[in-house]
Amino acid sequence: MKKYLQIFKLSFQQEFAYRLNFVMWRVRNILQIILTFFLWSSVFKNPETSVFGYNQEKILTYVFGILILRAIVFSARAVDVAGEISNGDITNFLLKPISYFKYWATRDTASKVLNLSFSVVEITILFVILRPHLFLQTNLLILFAVFVFLILAVILFFCLLFITNMSAFWMPENGWAAQFLFIAIITDFLSGGVFPLDILPYTFQKVLYSTPFPYLLFFPLQVYLGKIAGLEIIRGLVTSFAWVFILFMSVRFIWAKGLKRYSAEGR
Repeated sequence: MKKYLQIFKLSFQQEFAYRLNFVMWRVRNILQIILTFFLWSSVFKNPETSVFGYNQEKILTYVFGILILRAIVFSARAVDVAGEISNGDITNFLLKPISYFKYWATRDTASKVLNLSFSVVEITILFVILRPHLFLQTNLLILFAVFVFLILAVILFFCLLFITNMSAFWMPENGWAAQFLFIAIITDFLSGGVFPLDILPYTFQKVLYSTPFPYLLFFPLQVYLGKIAGLEIIRGLVTSFAWVFILFMSVRFIWAKGLKRYSAEGR
């Protein structure tokens, strides 16, 4: 336990070593929120307007909620795994009495704590400047359900990210491309980070709900907003737990296969 606590402290400090990357990540998040805020504010200029089951209060809560959930779910240092596999640095960990997965989970936690701290500050500033009318959920059971979904979302993203990064075992020079395609395009879009998924055609939504992506951002926010309740929450929990199990087993399987192929070319 002590060694992972030390890893957490070192990882937290290292986040400030790449200050430009960190600043650009924060600026990108803020700009995206501001652009989305003004887009939906123009659509819901009349507070009484209701579109796709959203009013002004709930759609703006969705916009600000995305900023918080991104910091919790998407901030991750495990994006560097593909690079370590490609250049052979992973050998250093294979020779040490430490779990490679726990190591990156600890580093990810440090990244999430830091990004969440800044997100709270950014939201406070944006709230003071923009003065949005937000929806506040007061039902403790619903808030607890949201918390459970967030834990599951973090685990789901970690597994998805690891699976994507492990493609570097077979494609050492293209692991970064697979990662960019996964994080910047597929995951962001299919998780509801660009727009609420329930504005899409119903058939597409049904298909999407059978994948793990909506449970990263969209589903927890829908639960918070009260748009999903009762049996739908239970179905969501069952689906999320099922995907956690499937992806966890997939990570172990692909890791075992990848290590057999790994030859430390970069060393």
